[in-house]
Amino acid sequence: MTGDHQTLALLLFSGFVAVTLGITTWVSRRRRGSAEEFYTGGRLFSPMENGFAITGDYISAASFLGVTGLIALYGYDGLLYVVGFLVAWLVVLFLVAELVRNCGRFTLADVVAARMSERPVRIAVGTSSVVVSVLYLVAQMVGAGSLVALLLGRTSGAARAWTVIGVGALMVIYVSLGGMRATTWIQIVKAVLLLGGTIALTVLLLLRFHGDVDQLLVTAARRSGHGDAFLAPGLKYGGNWTARLDFISLGLALVLGTAGLPHILSRFYTVPTARAARRSAVWAIGLIGGFYLLTIVLGFGAAAVVGPGALRSSNAAGNTAMPLLALDLGGGAGSTGGTVLFAVVAAVAFATILAVVAGITLASSASVAHDLYACLRRSRGGQKGGVRGEVVVARFAAVGIGVMAIALGLLARDLNVAYLVGVAFAVAASANLPVLMYSLFWRGFTTRGAVWAVYGGLVPALGLVLLSPVVSGCRGSLFPGVDFQYFPLQNPGIVSIPLGFLAGWLGTVTSDETPDEAKYAETEVRSLTGAGAGAA
Repeated sequence: MTGDHQTLALLLFSGFVAVTLGITTWVSRRRRGSAEEFYTGGRLFSPMENGFAITGDYISAASFLGVTGLIALYGYDGLLYVVGFLVAWLVVLFLVAELVRNCGRFTLADVVAARMSERPVRIAVGTSSVVVSVLYLVAQMVGAGSLVALLLGRTSGAARAWTVIGVGALMVIYVSLGGMRATTWIQIVKAVLLLGGTIALTVLLLLRFHGDVDQLLVTAARRSGHGDAFLAPGLKYGGNWTARLDFISLGLALVLGTAGLPHILSRFYTVPTARAARRSAVWAIGLIGGFYLLTIVLGFGAAAVVGPGALRSSNAAGNTAMPLLALDLGGGAGSTGGTVLFAVVAAVAFATILAVVAGITLASSASVAHDLYACLRRSRGGQKGGVRGEVVVARFAAVGIGVMAIALGLLARDLNVAYLVGVAFAVAASANLPVLMYSLFWRGFTTRGAVWAVYGGLVPALGLVLLSPVVSGCRGSLFPGVDFQYFPLQNPGIVSIPLGFLAGWLGTVTSDETPDEAKYAETEVRSLTGAGAGAA
């Protein structure tokens, strides 16, 4: 990349960072210091505002960078991510949004603990939420490293390391100083920039092909090197039975995982009513759906305009497809238009990463403070510090989680970010979704069933990932020089998701605990009517 590319992109990115830090500083001066203010922004956001914030929170580096690259490299099979990410919102809308808003206060564990023994449930769900959040953060860190390598023209480990460290430091500042209110406005600003940039790129791409989408697809297939197979199923997931099972496993993880993501569920606590939560989800579906439709066009456009060869030479996993497409659409390397468009897309990508990591870090630090720390403090009879002490712990937790995500992000820097998010979705669907569904809809669910559901999904999901081709045994693994690959699939969802539901059922039917009918009735009434929501 030329010096002009680097300078302009860095200026735009610095401008976004300055604006978001200004928002964070302004909010930090106005906040009251309460837990409700820190975790939910005072529940003052409108459905439209929250819908834009959810969009900013949900559309991560996996979507903006990874999915576009997968479509450009694998054609039709790359569309699975788009379909999975979007269909997942129907599960959220119809099964989760309103009920979670009514039953919980700050975190997922609030919903489950309402009718169970609080301490073991909060420890289990809190631990699971932190694990899912860290896995999701790793994908954003990998995206940051890939982008800076392209932007600065440096592929050294040191360049990526400093970028990841910088992103981690910024996310800690956003969360620790501004809490949910600052994080929400950062996500809203990012969503507007992202949607605007994506629309602009799509228009320029269609103008390049004179509005002829058929010609775009034909050109993409021809340049892909795979011919018509590029536009048909099976290029990535149809080679053998293992690939087909991986396809099913990934689909299950993407469709079911969103309803178990802590940072998405926490967004429904930022609106004043359950009706507003449902309307937020509707806004999010419209905005996210529009974005993913444009992503399909841009993915095939990257294959047609840039070509898979150039994409792989820049980044083997395809994470730089979007900025390279912008460079070409603007006029190519060295042109003023190419420089400006590349810089804008790079800045939007950085904004995407920063906004998403802020939301995830806030959700995970809330789990540490509100679920783990507060529960242990109460079990020891400690009452000092109260809510204010809990918020202080959340700020310290943000630092620790940031450090952990940075370290893992450096380790996984050569993997596709969309795949890494797929793993996080699989863990969320395996550990968080079963306990959430059972708590909301099963009258006889018990504490043992809740704990077993969490660990019965979490442990197999993590164990299968460690034994999969992602970690060892092939050229693209984290540790290509060793081989302890015993599980053939890259995504564990097809095994770990049923295990989570099975463990929850088994724990319940073998438990001596008598289900509390009164608490279930209270939870059911509250989930359906919203009576007392946000007050407990």
